[in-house]
Amino acid sequence: MKPTRVRLLLALAVLAGSVGWAIALLVENQSGRALPIPWLAAATLWFLAIALFAWTVLARPRLKRKSGHRPMAPLVAARTAALAMAGSRTGSLVAGFYAGICIGTVPSRATEAGSATMWISLASAAGALALAAAALWLEHICRLPTDTDGKDSGLGRVSA
Repeated sequence: MKPTRVRLLLALAVLAGSVGWAIALLVENQSGRALPIPWLAAATLWFLAIALFAWTVLARPRLKRKSGHRPMAPLVAARTAALAMAGSRTGSLVAGFYAGICIGTVPSRATEAGSATMWISLASAAGALALAAAALWLEHICRLPTDTDGKDSGLGRVSA
């Protein structure tokens, strides 16, 4: 597995943002009202971000094989790395989608429904960004050392 590139995450976010923006405009033009988004969307994304952050904090000493901590089983470490990759991609897609909805509802922010949709989508996008950031940190921790000849710094990079 190759590390996730920020360029890929930005491309996914821009693509999803354009879809979210188009859907927000389409709903507003067809129905004359803002796209309804429940607060539960933002709460769920923040819950996922906090849960992934907690897993990262708890798994870090086990993955780094620090003394006093039992090393993580290889299968669990592989699943953790897969979770990190999925979390970063999902977080960027969802953040872009809700940011697009937020941008699409800016013209209707004078109404109560438009204002609520804008703030909820902004909170959801922030939660999704937090999810992607926690996933990128977990993925960074899951990286294996690249060299075994004694010049390894333990951070996945070879010291010069």
